[in-house]
Amino acid sequence: MSTAYSTARAETLDPPRSSPDLDVRDLEKRTRLMRIITRLIAVSDLGSREIARQAGLPVQKVSDLLAGRLEHLDIDELNVLRRTLELEAP
Repeated sequence: MSTAYSTARAETLDPPRSSPDLDVRDLEKRTRLMRIITRLIAVSDLGSREIARQAGLPVQKVSDLLAGRLEHLDIDELNVLRRTLELEAP
């Protein structure tokens, strides 16, 4: 099989993304939010359960955040956590 044929076949199976850096930008935003939120959690007197309850999210989401598993949280969930913790900040 020629290289040209295999490349053309691969492109039909997996078409190129229209904006390949979109995922990178999303990950950068989520990473920044994660850092902000973990700092807010560190200075907060609230536990993970209380933070999750006030944010209306499952406790597992807060645990995932603290464990660095960003793929389990989307931007909206991170923003909710940030707003919740900023309201609690002294």
